[in-house]
Amino acid sequence: MPDRVLVTGGAGFVGSHLVDALLQRGDRVRVLDDLLGQAHPGGVARFLARQAELQIGDLRDRAAVDQALGGVDVVYHLGGMVGNGQSMVQIRRYLDVNAVGTATLLEAMVARARQFRRLVVASSMAAYGDGAYRCVQHGIVSGVRRTEARLRAGRWEPLCPICEEEVEGIPTTEDQPLRPVSVYGISKRDQEETSLVVGAAYGIPTIALRYLNTYGSRQALSNPYTGVAAVFATRILHGRRPLVFEDGRQKRDLVHVSDVVRATIAAADAGDAAIGRPYNVATGRFVTVAELARLVARKLGRDLEPEIPGTFRRGDIRHCFADTSRAREQLGWEPRITLDEGATELAAWAAGERPEDGTDAANTELRELGILT
Repeated sequence: MPDRVLVTGGAGFVGSHLVDALLQRGDRVRVLDDLLGQAHPGGVARFLARQAELQIGDLRDRAAVDQALGGVDVVYHLGGMVGNGQSMVQIRRYLDVNAVGTATLLEAMVARARQFRRLVVASSMAAYGDGAYRCVQHGIVSGVRRTEARLRAGRWEPLCPICEEEVEGIPTTEDQPLRPVSVYGISKRDQEETSLVVGAAYGIPTIALRYLNTYGSRQALSNPYTGVAAVFATRILHGRRPLVFEDGRQKRDLVHVSDVVRATIAAADAGDAAIGRPYNVATGRFVTVAELARLVARKLGRDLEPEIPGTFRRGDIRHCFADTSRAREQLGWEPRITLDEGATELAAWAAGERPEDGTDAANTELRELGILT
């Protein structure tokens, strides 16, 4: 039987793809989105399917949320602010939109808790902070450190908190302690944990999905705080070398938006045993940031080597790539799209876009505030 669905943030990058998939399977879809100009130039829901019902409103507005929840069975909560760098500047705004917005949604759902079959919350790898690491002497460790002095000296790898020797990145499981290093990460951790606690307390079946580095068509190319693949694509489309922080050897797990959508729907349909837990949504494979920059350039037909000036940005992590076994076992989900296939899809779409390149202005602001060094 088709669901009656609310997608918060449904006009955005992941949200619009999710809406398409839900409509295709016959669900009735309502979207609550504030159409923020940074993600939606001109306040236009450019990628939202016409068959979806669009309600323009703010997650922090209880009346708007109450209206959006009317007659809904399943809630996909994707709405919020994204971007580690910007969150270190707009501290209050990120916490307000992400944490308070989620609290407003939850209070509205609690008031009619029996109405809902499932709540799926989009969390983020940013909630981890750095990923998991192994020390030669002490095995798997948490609470690794990257000191200011080491960063300024170009010594990028984290240190074991026990012996202070360099550690090696390993696949991150959902049991990794959450130690976010950016305001965005804090807001996503709080969003996730609040949702799981409230869902358990009031009998709203809730699942949190920790998306890793999501990429693909419809990403906001003109937003300099969006995902790294999109930022690189924008620079390359302007004939400029992609800018890479640190030494470019940071490891990231890139997951295509189509796989993220399948995981999100799988979470809504999963059995009761899956409820109340977080799940990594990733590929379980890593690519270095410099390798990713070269791949995007090749896919866009440009011979551009990344620019690696040795600068660093506070609030960034060194390595994070995921163990996806829990999602495979409990949600019945596995990624399908290889990085090469996904980069081809992103490049084919981006080649037809005309984005503004705001990276210099954004980096200047971060540098003036001491975030970028």
